[in-house]
Amino acid sequence: MLQFAFFVISPLATKMALRMVFSSVLRTGTDIGVSNAKTFGTAAILCRRSAPLGPMPNEDIDYKNLESLEKYRSYTRYLKKAEEAKNTPAWWKTYRQYQEQEDLGHDVERVNIGLPHCRPSRVKEARERKRVVKENRRSIELERATRLRTFKISLDRVQAGWEETSGPYHVQRLADHYGIFKDLFPMAYFYPRTTLCVSYDQDSPAQVHYGNHLTPTEAAVAPQVSFEAEEGSMWTLLLTSPDEHLLDSEGEYVHWLVGNIPGGAVMSGEELCQYLAPIPAKGTGFHRFVYILFRQEGTIDFHEDIRPPPCVSLSERSFKTVEFYRKHQDSMTPAGLSFFQSQWDQSVTNTFHNTLDMKEPVFEFERPPVYHPPQVKYPHGQPLRYLDRYRDGQEHTYGIY
Repeated sequence: MLQFAFFVISPLATKMALRMVFSSVLRTGTDIGVSNAKTFGTAAILCRRSAPLGPMPNEDIDYKNLESLEKYRSYTRYLKKAEEAKNTPAWWKTYRQYQEQEDLGHDVERVNIGLPHCRPSRVKEARERKRVVKENRRSIELERATRLRTFKISLDRVQAGWEETSGPYHVQRLADHYGIFKDLFPMAYFYPRTTLCVSYDQDSPAQVHYGNHLTPTEAAVAPQVSFEAEEGSMWTLLLTSPDEHLLDSEGEYVHWLVGNIPGGAVMSGEELCQYLAPIPAKGTGFHRFVYILFRQEGTIDFHEDIRPPPCVSLSERSFKTVEFYRKHQDSMTPAGLSFFQSQWDQSVTNTFHNTLDMKEPVFEFERPPVYHPPQVKYPHGQPLRYLDRYRDGQEHTYGIY
């Protein structure tokens, strides 16, 4: 046991370790507080690799004979096996579990602050489905197009069906993925029941979806916003960026704020803050720009939130969505959401210099100089390009003409 423990270290270290161990053995147990057997055992355990706490993942799979593995044969069976494996307790932790362990608030249940879901009656849905099936079976043209494989499905109908059924849940998951709710509404979320259509130019595909990329040049002017609204309803539209603030890491810059919008006429609303083009600083990567649509219970007095135009000071545009919502949470509810990403281009420089009348902040990474150890005159075992590392150096180099 001791021979294995000291086999992997150098001869000098072996001699010193043996001297220390045998000197400990010669002492009595009362001198060192432990028995001699424990002294030998400790020396061996320090050099032994600890065994895993349980079976390793996929340990029972014979990777040399993959053809002998049992096939799932269906997605349902695979999903069932995956759920069983997920629910089976294991001695190891996943990366997500380690993250949740560091996050002290992961066990706190988030609050849904959005509009309630008014699902139609299941009886009405079944009757409507049967009616559509009967009409399709009676249609001769539909049968002929299906048989000849010329039947075409309207993408607009698919989009409308998605927005009415699973669209809000998918958008909520996307917003969670991009950290929208985490940064704007801590410990809260909502399902966007109202579809928000934001288009910067009708002639070009510069539309805001859910995380797509737009350049600051494409978003230089205020967009055209449309959404379905009941007659007599009031709305509030907000455009904010949780990544742009230059002084506060948790702060935001409000880029556009329109309140008391009657119906779906955004241009008829009360403009509380004039539109400002995206200003992602150079060297900071992609920034998120979030459109949030609030449904109001009635007309709201926004005299405390008005920023007089043209509002070209970034300090005046400092904003926090959660504080704005807490102030008016009794009178408004978040209903719509869309967002895009943008990074620096030349138009950002013009916005800083001409619109905001300030110097442009630029962030650059200063790379440390490449370290090379001192050159050896006879570099044994080095590759042929060894001398290239010292070709531009100021010190004397060997073998360079």
